[in-house]
Amino acid sequence: MSIHLTNDLLSLGITPVGSVIGGEAKGFLSHVADQLQNTTPLGPVKDPDMEALLALKPDVIYLDEEFSGGDIAKFEKIAPVHVFNLDDGTWRDHLKDIGKLVNREKEAEQYIQDYATETEEVKSLIHDTIGDGTVMAIRVTAKELRVFSTRRPMGPILYEDLGLTPAKGITDIDSTKPYQVVSREILPDYDADAIFVVVNSDDEAQTMFKELQNNPIWQGLKAVKAGHVYPIGAQPWLDYSSIGNKMAMDEAKEMFSKK
Repeated sequence: MSIHLTNDLLSLGITPVGSVIGGEAKGFLSHVADQLQNTTPLGPVKDPDMEALLALKPDVIYLDEEFSGGDIAKFEKIAPVHVFNLDDGTWRDHLKDIGKLVNREKEAEQYIQDYATETEEVKSLIHDTIGDGTVMAIRVTAKELRVFSTRRPMGPILYEDLGLTPAKGITDIDSTKPYQVVSREILPDYDADAIFVVVNSDDEAQTMFKELQNNPIWQGLKAVKAGHVYPIGAQPWLDYSSIGNKMAMDEAKEMFSKK
């Protein structure tokens, strides 16, 4: 009953019989949908379909404490429950913990080692492109402009796994929150050498980004002038599961190999 834990199971070669879907998504996340064709959708994570879950007769249920931790009893009536706090540790810790529960500890360790190997390669590719330059990540929605903090989902990939240097002001953002809403006028204050950009898929967000690109403030940014703006998709980059991070690293490898 967790999108992230579902994706961790997929990393270990296990396909759950049922899984919740994203709050705004109408189905499973796009980057793993093809692996969940035989998995029953159980509704949004904040309001799961308990009748559908009961009908599946699962042997075990994995819960995300953030969304289900306050009402564990109703799940325990159906099957044994394991609750994960995704803010406790990293995705590696979560994967290893699940690996222990499903007797796939070696697979979990191998997955983590393979990720580390690829990460070192991507680090080198990025350094060849932007050197020791500073980095920020933003998201454009229909209504607002967001700057990602050092917190998950985006922060750990960029600033921990890849070891990139946060642009000025990024570490000042409340680290208990994934992002801060800003106005375009303050973008120059970050003085980033490179910018990763997530633009929501709806038409309004796309229009918002086009307007931003045509704005003199945007055009005057150091990263824009240098051609160091990198569009990335919400998925897999905002997944923050083992499979999501691996796919994000794959995309980064391809992106910077072309530079």
